[in-house]
Amino acid sequence: MFEAEYIQIGCKVAYYRKMKKYTQKELAIRAKISVSYLSRIERGAYKKGVPISTFFQIASALDVHISEFFKDL
Repeated sequence: MFEAEYIQIGCKVAYYRKMKKYTQKELAIRAKISVSYLSRIERGAYKKGVPISTFFQIASALDVHISEFFKDL
């Protein structure tokens, strides 16, 4: 994947988080990841990639289907 796609995915994660009115800390706790990791995901600033299992955790915590993060890429 390219940097633009990472940023798009991160923006979608942030969008759904804000729709649920969760802070980054609240979502990180629900998804069982660190706040700094979530922040990097939302900014598209992860260089080594993110395991699909992490996106499943985030999607589950947001009560959205994981495919929402990857639509229109």
